[in-house]
This record gives sequence, C-alpha cells and structure tokens, in this order.
Amino acid sequence: MVYGYIRVSTDSQDCANQKIGIERKARTLGLEIGCYIQDNGVSGLCGPDLRALGRCLRGLNAGDVIICSELSRLGRRMFMIMSILEHCRQRGARLYTVKDGYELDDNLQAKILAFAFSLAAEIERDLISQRTREALALRRASGLPIGRVRGSRNRLHKLDGCGDMINHMLDKGFSHRKIAADLHVSPSTVGRYLR
Repeated sequence: MVYGYIRVSTDSQDCANQKIGIERKARTLGLEIGCYIQDNGVSGLCGPDLRALGRCLRGLNAGDVIICSELSRLGRRMFMIMSILEHCRQRGARLYTVKDGYELDDNLQAKILAFAFSLAAEIERDLISQRTREALALRRASGLPIGRVRGSRNRLHKLDGCGDMINHMLDKGFSHRKIAADLHVSPSTVGRYLR
C-alpha cells in the first residue's frame, strides 16, 4: 500500500499544496497513492499515537510506502522522527519526502540525513523558544507589562477599517446578518462594532 501523509497544524495552512507534491512524487517513483492519511489542526509536537499517523504506522506491512511533504510533517522533535523512521524500518516500509528529497529506508545514508535534518529542526525550535524567553525577561526587567492587563479589552476590532463599507451597506438597507455574511463575521460582531 502507498500512503500519502498530510499534516497541517493550523486551519490557515492549505493541505492542497502538500497533496499535489505527494502525487507528483508518487508519479516520479512509478507509484500510485492508495490512501491518504490526514491530520488537520494537529501540532507536530503531538505524538504519532495521538494522530491519524499512528493508525497508519500500526498497520504498516513490508513493502508499504509513506510519502509526505517533508520530515517536519511527521513531527517536530528529533527522537519522534527517528522513532517513526525506525518503526518503518522494522516493518520493512519505506518513506519518501517531497521537499527534502529524502528516501528513508534501511540504508545508512538515509539514517544520517534524517538524523541531521531532525536535529536541525529541533535546534531551530529551541532557539526560537530561547529568544522568546529572553525578550520576555527583558520586558520584565524594564518594568513593562507582559500579556493583556487583567480586565482590559483589546482596543482593536476585527472590523476596524471597514467602517465606510459597513455604513454604505447600512445606507443600502442591508441587515446586520447580511453585512456579517459578506464580511465573514458573526452578526453579533457587527453589532458590537456598531455600538
């Protein structure tokens, strides 16, 4: 069986691009995707057992193939990726990535590349986290507030900048519900904005 694996961690990410790349890679390899496994809105820090990927991994047989967009789609931690690769190797399954161009099977070169890539991804994530902690510590040391002040409300509104359009629609006799539908917000959001 040939599996295409897609993971998007936020709703704003589009899985269509991943799917196109996976299908192109399958054609290049002379394979046909038999089944897509998709995890929507799931962080790469979440273990594979808590994702649809886990069911796929448990059902792998010798000769099966998984094609995914890149190694980071499998997970964000080095040991998680390495354990997935080791599981595939033990089952006799292969794994291909589209963007990275890796063929991850039982050869030594593939293991070294997978290790290096996943290590780099984890280091990058740790550096971002460290920079965030340092910035927060600097704000604390400077006496600046961190986060939203208790009881305060966000001064920005998602409809800021839409006032002219809303007034024009009201002049034309549009209902709050129709305005909300056209602006892709709820009627109560329109009502709050107009107050």
